[in-house]
Amino acid sequence: MFIIPEYLAELGKRRIEGYPVDGFVYGKGPDHPTLMLVGEAPGEQELIDGIPFIGRAGKELMASLSMIGLTREDVYITSAVRSRPYKWGTKRERNGDMIEKKYNRPPKKPEIFAHAPILDYEISHLHPPLIVTLGNVGLQRLIGPTAKVTELHGRRIESSVQYLPDYSKDQFAWTNQKYTIIPTFHPASVFYRPSHREKLEQDWQEIGRYIKENE
Repeated sequence: MFIIPEYLAELGKRRIEGYPVDGFVYGKGPDHPTLMLVGEAPGEQELIDGIPFIGRAGKELMASLSMIGLTREDVYITSAVRSRPYKWGTKRERNGDMIEKKYNRPPKKPEIFAHAPILDYEISHLHPPLIVTLGNVGLQRLIGPTAKVTELHGRRIESSVQYLPDYSKDQFAWTNQKYTIIPTFHPASVFYRPSHREKLEQDWQEIGRYIKENE
């Protein structure tokens, strides 16, 4: 099982102090994964269990993996940010009372830079044969802010990826090494855009084809 060194986790926690985020969830997977999954950030359930993609979106993701003959144990799961970004909102209880509640939100650029050293380490040490990005945040973290999952999903992309060479500056550089990336939609997208399900399944079939071709 691959685990980042504790000094790197502590660095990530220090760098993200002061931002509206909670906790820290480690990436999880084998030393030699079939592929690396890059999401955006943990949610409430992931924070409780300490396991990435364990909630409702996680069930969708496991179904996609199963469709191509993989399980959670075959892949390394990580994300652009390892803490849960939240925003405050109100929720009506069953008794009619209104309460303040933390809701998930996408991570912001400073938060992504704060945890960039963690993802950089994971990629450079795992040497994933295939990276699958889940949604725009993971995709743009790797290949730049103009990339859109709606345009690139299901495509095989050979590209350098962004990394943070100087921790004192919020400015990415590009790796010399190129990686194979296949973007797809975040598994939670099917909850609010059911039309994405067919595209998501087609993307995963393409991911499965790539794996078989390169066995």
